[in-house]
Amino acid sequence: MASKSFRDFYNDDQNVSPAERAKIEFEVELIGKLIEAREAKGMTQEQLAEVAGVKQSAVARLESLKATPQIDTLFKMLTPIGYKLTIVPFDDSVHSV
Repeated sequence: MASKSFRDFYNDDQNVSPAERAKIEFEVELIGKLIEAREAKGMTQEQLAEVAGVKQSAVARLESLKATPQIDTLFKMLTPIGYKLTIVPFDDSVHSV
């Protein structure tokens, strides 16, 4: 039996559910944007940690995807770099509840 590639394993619903995939992809995209925004502001992890009131190690864990960000931590980190979280529908067919 041929071994599966990571992509095959990851995209197999029996191994990783669509919901789990969506969560992983959201976190990767979110953290990627956070890193881009921090770097665009010319800030180090240490500088962001200081203005956000968190430890530098917390920023490092978050940026390396070793920790799932908590909403309050995201707000603390996004505000000093000029960003906010918003919720938008995938498309026009999705309505608010």
